[in-house]
Amino acid sequence: MGGGSGAESFLKLLAQNIDVLAGPVVSLVYPLYASIRAIETKSSVDDQQWLTYWVLYSMITLFELTFSKLIEWLPFWSYAKLIFTCWLVIPYFSGAAYVYEHIVRPYIVTRQKSVNIWYVPNKKDVFRQPDDILTAAEKYIENNGTEAFEKIIHRTNKEATSNSNFSTFYDDNYRYEGDHRH
Repeated sequence: MGGGSGAESFLKLLAQNIDVLAGPVVSLVYPLYASIRAIETKSSVDDQQWLTYWVLYSMITLFELTFSKLIEWLPFWSYAKLIFTCWLVIPYFSGAAYVYEHIVRPYIVTRQKSVNIWYVPNKKDVFRQPDDILTAAEKYIENNGTEAFEKIIHRTNKEATSNSNFSTFYDDNYRYEGDHRH
């Protein structure tokens, strides 16, 4: 048994199982990495791309769970799923955006008056319940101190007067509990 036949057998094994090996990388590892990078940028374009991908990935997973007995009889399913997932993930094709805009959005979002399955109060509702705002403020002061709270108020007032469209959605200097990077 020569060295060439071992490598040849290994390559043959890889080729026969490409769907098993590449599937998790294409459908989970790369999108996970790209999603983390998207969270760290201030661009909403990449956020939308990866949120759209995860919506479609969830739908594929639900389809597979629902029709698992039928899918077992389709020997090409894993290859078709891998090709479709590549099309969704690779930015050149913008497959996730295409499927969402042409299939998901017209049939799910636009046909319903409301897609909201959780209660998210309108701004009017939030200000009608001052106890919630006061409780949140008190908790913030308790955790971070009065000076930190005053800095936020000062910064918010400064941003409100200098920028009328409130494009800042998060605080770059905020540290999550247990975050020891800084």
